[in-house]
Amino acid sequence: MSTTKFSLLKERFDFIVERDSSDHLAVNCPVEHFSAFFLALRDDFGYDLLSCVTAVDWDVQSPRFTGIYHLLSTATHQYIRVAVDCLDDIHPSLPTLSYLFPAADWHERETYDLYGIRYTDHPNMRRILMWDDYPYYPLRKDFPLAGIEVPFPAADVAESANAKVLPAPMMGGPFVSSADGSLRDCEPVAKDESWTEKQEAH
Repeated sequence: MSTTKFSLLKERFDFIVERDSSDHLAVNCPVEHFSAFFLALRDDFGYDLLSCVTAVDWDVQSPRFTGIYHLLSTATHQYIRVAVDCLDDIHPSLPTLSYLFPAADWHERETYDLYGIRYTDHPNMRRILMWDDYPYYPLRKDFPLAGIEVPFPAADVAESANAKVLPAPMMGGPFVSSADGSLRDCEPVAKDESWTEKQEAH
C-alpha cells in the first residue's frame, strides 16, 4: 500500500524521495517545496490531521536539523511521515504549518523550545515549556543529560535566599492544559506540581 501511495505522490511531486521506514510511508521533502506539498497532502490526498511535529538533531552532520511531521488520513487511517531539512545549522528554521493545521501551533512552539528551530510566520513563536529567556535547547545533542545550571528568572522560585542556581527544568511532564478555551489562551502546566507545593509549604 505504501509503495502505491508513494508512486501516486511521486507522479505529481518528482522532488520527493522515499525514506526507509518499517511502519508508515515516509518521504523527504525539500524545504523550497514545503508549502505546496503539505497543502496537497491535506487537500488532495486526504491527510487531514497533523498528529506530530518534532525534529532530529544529527549532531555533526550537515544539515544538522531535520523537521519531522506525522500526518494521518482520518478517512483511510493511513499515516505519512515527512522529513524536511533545515538549511542553516546555526539558526535553523522552517515555515510554519499553523495556517494549514491549527494543531501545529503548540507542536512547533515545543520543537522550537527544545531544539531551537524557529518557524517563520508562526503567530506566537515563543517558548512553551521553558521561560522565555532560557538560553539552551534541552533536546539538542550538545545539551548534557544532567542539565545545565542557570539562574532562575525570579527570586521567588529559588529554594532559598542562598540558592542562586538549580538544574533545569525544575519540573517534568506530562503537561496538561490549565484552562478551557483556545490553545493560545491556556498555557500547559506540569501535571506533577509537587515541586511547587513543596515550595509553597515552606
